[in-house]
Amino acid sequence: MRNPLSEKIVNIKPSGIRKFFDLVTEMNDPEVISLGVGEPDFDTPWHIREEGIYALEKGRTFYTSNSGLMELRTEISKYLERTCSVTYDPAHEVVITVGGSEAIDIALRAMLDPGDEVLIPQPSYVSYVPCTVLADGVPVIINLKEENEFRLTKEELLEAITDKTKVLILPFPNNPTGSIMRRKDLEEIAQVCIEKDIFVLSDEIYSALTYGEPHVTIASLPGMKERTILINGFSKAYAMTGWRLGYACGPRELMEQMLKIHQFAIMCAPTTSQYAAVDALRNGDRDVELMRQSYDQRRRFLVHTFREMGLECFEPFGAFYVFPSIKSLHMTSDEFAEKLLKAEKVAVVPGTAFGDCGEGFLRISYAYSLEELKEATGRIARFVKKCREAQNTKEAKDA
Repeated sequence: MRNPLSEKIVNIKPSGIRKFFDLVTEMNDPEVISLGVGEPDFDTPWHIREEGIYALEKGRTFYTSNSGLMELRTEISKYLERTCSVTYDPAHEVVITVGGSEAIDIALRAMLDPGDEVLIPQPSYVSYVPCTVLADGVPVIINLKEENEFRLTKEELLEAITDKTKVLILPFPNNPTGSIMRRKDLEEIAQVCIEKDIFVLSDEIYSALTYGEPHVTIASLPGMKERTILINGFSKAYAMTGWRLGYACGPRELMEQMLKIHQFAIMCAPTTSQYAAVDALRNGDRDVELMRQSYDQRRRFLVHTFREMGLECFEPFGAFYVFPSIKSLHMTSDEFAEKLLKAEKVAVVPGTAFGDCGEGFLRISYAYSLEELKEATGRIARFVKKCREAQNTKEAKDA
């Protein structure tokens, strides 16, 4: 019998995050605290839920346009103009997708021919490499450095570019590190992209969750809108993960090709979710700000707490993750995470789930209550202390 499986699919590794979710499930222990899920602990704001309920009550259960409700695309255009100073034509330059992940997938499939190289800074979201492979592209990894606060530098970009480079993925604010790119950083990257004729896929799903200075999109810089696909969505900022709604904005000729893939594979994003998202954009700014303030408090608590443990932890200014280093404990990220789960019943994600250069780091989500974070970090501190004591005992014996 012929092998029914695609070799390309078989060779793609499952998500490294999944392993620890499965371990927690297998333990089935109510005492386990998981800091591994990148999902807001807030409920979707009630007025947004009400709009979704109202849409159902009114029988709005039909297909929308493949591109999505014009009403929603118009609100997205207005939102990006007032928050990012970039304007898109809602009729031709905005496509509503099933989450930001679908937007990433169809963008790469619309842009890549076999052998085209895609530059992927890591550590970063787990989908970029497999989506590149599925689109017959070649992933080229750029290892980001802690000493640069995990930002992409002009020098690193130039070193990675070849004559086959077509797309650069910009994953900022970043999952898992929480790093951001400031305007001056983006200006240098934009200059290289224009000179080398490279397109940019800018994943800005965490753009509303920044702390300090406002988010800047590379699409707003001179000469970049025409070579950038901006990806965003409603999951993180509005606590709407299960509503599965995202969007892509970019040049009309690219959006037309992305739309073809979307209409054949998906048809349209969920209608109820689209109506709810219209209300989110019109009336949700205060909700986002309240959630952002809460995340900020948790962020500062975690950075301070990990530093008190003696673990290096640069201060993240975006998303809702910290990325502490455990290199001083002389354990791999996987080893630390597994032992911590068994010893203290706290689940975290090894940095290697987001690329090989994540070795020696952990991703800790602060999309949890402050009370849960305090309990979890207390357990982690106890575990770290025991690890250091065991390390000192071993060194004394070896001496």
